[in-house]
Amino acid sequence: MKAVTWQGKRDVRVEEVPDPKIQEPTDAVIRVTSSGLCGSDLHLYEVLTPFMTPGDILGHEPMGIVEEVGPEVTNLKPGDRVVVPFQIACGHCYMCDTGLPTQCETTQVTGEGMGAPLFGYTRLYGAIPGGQAEYLRVPQAQFGPIKVPEGPADDRFVYLSDVLPTAWQAVEYAAVPQGGSLAVLGLGPIGDMACRIARLKGIDKVFGVDLVPERLERARERGVETFDLRSFDNEKELVSAIQERTGGRGPDAVIDAVGTEAHGGAVAKLVQQTAAVLPRAIGGPLAERFSIDRLAALYTAIDLVRRGGTISLSGVYGGMADPMPMLTMFDKQIQLRMGQANVRRWSDEIVPYLTDDDPLGVDGFATHRMPLADAPHAYEMFQKKQDGAVKVLMQP
Repeated sequence: MKAVTWQGKRDVRVEEVPDPKIQEPTDAVIRVTSSGLCGSDLHLYEVLTPFMTPGDILGHEPMGIVEEVGPEVTNLKPGDRVVVPFQIACGHCYMCDTGLPTQCETTQVTGEGMGAPLFGYTRLYGAIPGGQAEYLRVPQAQFGPIKVPEGPADDRFVYLSDVLPTAWQAVEYAAVPQGGSLAVLGLGPIGDMACRIARLKGIDKVFGVDLVPERLERARERGVETFDLRSFDNEKELVSAIQERTGGRGPDAVIDAVGTEAHGGAVAKLVQQTAAVLPRAIGGPLAERFSIDRLAALYTAIDLVRRGGTISLSGVYGGMADPMPMLTMFDKQIQLRMGQANVRRWSDEIVPYLTDDDPLGVDGFATHRMPLADAPHAYEMFQKKQDGAVKVLMQP
């Protein structure tokens, strides 16, 4: 089959690889019909290269048709249309039962000290072959895949794999009080969808921050008050402008939907780039023990949120030596919530909104639809924010 493979920093290729097969009785194999390109994929493309191996198959936002199931998968049959969550979890351990499938005790990558494995990601999360491919082996298929109806195009449901539950969890973790306000830093796919979900949940004061004109316009069309980073000389001016809209206090909650790819942080960027070019045997341990995130967005969130407010992190961070302003965080009594999205914790709440009325605008959410063969161009375009790229869907 054809699949998108990682070959090095900023080097992805579409190659012929062996077809996946049932390996465990809880496996399924699906024929992929659509697969998203995610901001987290760009971390592999640029930042997390010390943890990758040439030939790794990328992608963690797939949906498709079930081709084959193992003998212990009784909830699916060939021909079923399914969306596959990005994490792999059993559904019956203590952590899954408490709504934390990202911490699944059956599938944890214990050798790396990490939680549940992820499709198409680094060795820290199991190096499981991903869904930017023609076919995908799905472990723990008795729990993970979400059955969806025939009829609507893939766009209606594919975001259940990641974008929708990640944005939903970000808003839930933000815990905006009745009549309160929310700022969203970064209006890429997750930040954009978080704004839509916040508005859907009745949060009237939603502020969106970005520097890409197309992203700002998408948010404005959804009733979000936007702030263009390019209009401010520094971070303090931005913070002051938003605080003025909230009685001088700052918003009740801030969602950081940017993560470690934020602009700024020259020292952190140097450490990341150094680890990326070193031999893997050296670069991996360096990145694990001494990596520093580019924390511009998180620092802004800390300055921006009101005293006693909440910061919800959905942007990915991976540093182990990040300098944090603990004095400010303690003094402001900031509540901080974070983590990979627990997809199956939220999916049943989200599905009722994926109707023909389309209140979240999923049918038109993708800005680009491309064949899998164009994946190298898609990655470059998305990373460089060219051609108004916000969300890319690929079809094998």
